[in-house]
Amino acid sequence: MKKTVWIVDDDADVRDVLHTMLKILGYESREFGDARNPAQALMAGEAPDLLIVDIHIPVVNGLELLSFIRRKPRWVHMPVIILSSESEEERVEQVMRMGADGYVFKPVTIEELEMAIRSASQRRRAVAAQ
Repeated sequence: MKKTVWIVDDDADVRDVLHTMLKILGYESREFGDARNPAQALMAGEAPDLLIVDIHIPVVNGLELLSFIRRKPRWVHMPVIILSSESEEERVEQVMRMGADGYVFKPVTIEELEMAIRSASQRRRAVAAQ
């Protein structure tokens, strides 16, 4: 069975590109334009194998979604990768301290995405094992 990745980004073009990359890499994906619907799906018992979240999404931003996920023990194993055009080192460090397992810059290449997924999954397994 293919692993599922949820993409949360308000830009439909970004979601489409990520969907295509993930398909090439062997993943199924589900796309969301804001954080409310994935949060509701999580609360209803659904969960992806990995979550890719843009920082700047309307209503509830990506960092708020990350914080919501990291406060719930049942999602401790879920890797979260933050996607952003922000490349300042302080911002990346802040996001990683908040519990992100990876941080990729827009525009992302398929090689960068594959590496981020592998690294995030390894990091989350190590964190969850503690």
